[in-house]
Amino acid sequence: MTAYPIDSLLPQLCEQLGPGKTVLLQAPPGAGKTTRLSLANGCLLPDQGLVQWRGQPIRTLRRRRRLEIGTLWQDLRLIEELTVSRNVNAGALGRHSLLWALRNLLQPLERRECLAAVTSAGLEPELMDTTVSRLSGGQRQRVALARAIIRRPSVFLMDEPLSNLDAKLRGHMRAELKHMQATLGITTIYVTHDQIEAMTLAHRVAVLEKGVLQQLASPSEIYNNPANLFVAQFIGSPAMNVIHGSLEGANFLTNGAKVKTKVKGQIAKAVAGVRPEDCSVTAAAKGTISGQIFTTELIVDHTLV
Repeated sequence: MTAYPIDSLLPQLCEQLGPGKTVLLQAPPGAGKTTRLSLANGCLLPDQGLVQWRGQPIRTLRRRRRLEIGTLWQDLRLIEELTVSRNVNAGALGRHSLLWALRNLLQPLERRECLAAVTSAGLEPELMDTTVSRLSGGQRQRVALARAIIRRPSVFLMDEPLSNLDAKLRGHMRAELKHMQATLGITTIYVTHDQIEAMTLAHRVAVLEKGVLQQLASPSEIYNNPANLFVAQFIGSPAMNVIHGSLEGANFLTNGAKVKTKVKGQIAKAVAGVRPEDCSVTAAAKGTISGQIFTTELIVDHTLV
């Protein structure tokens, strides 16, 4: 297992976080995204340094304090044979301290809290007594959300929670998540490899490569003004077109073509980056760069050439 330093990321993330804000981690597989969430909620111990929550080492916190951190994992971790209400209430275990042992006395309170959490997650109340094994993928997702909500957390940690859903349901749940997070005002650290989730859910995006933070900025800043070539090619679907050439004055030269640029200088080996939506196909006499079309793809409301 590759060991990556976390000191370059977590302190900067904390500076960006605030009530109701979402910071999203994006990186190629194996870059340490899930590891960072596991460190943040105390499931893993760092080899060096200390992860603290409200000034205390997170591994030494009492259970009630640790419940202030709500985690939603990719595999959901639901108990299939239990009902929705039993799964959701499992998220609140320990919050009422010793009184929770008096289950008969607390059942009305338990039911009300469960109903509030289920409703906040967008799940139908009539499903509370249904076993999880009988639910659809989207309904299971909402059960896991309700289980995290019932804790009344101060922060959400979400590890690719929508990756196992089909495209249509993922889009619907993405809107639900954004609405719920804004309504509840809970600070969120969100891990995903999905470009659309990064652009639509986050107030800030952190891009990692081999465990090292490459850029931390707003989604529009990341997309329009990438800090380096890795960020430029990693963010965006399809990826940015990269053209190698040279810069002479205000002209970028490549394969006999000359393109005016806003940048001026003398660079023998330069790279120009162009987003697909900034390109258009035109007649050869009017074009800037010539080439052959490899294929075209009709993607609902636009065609990718």
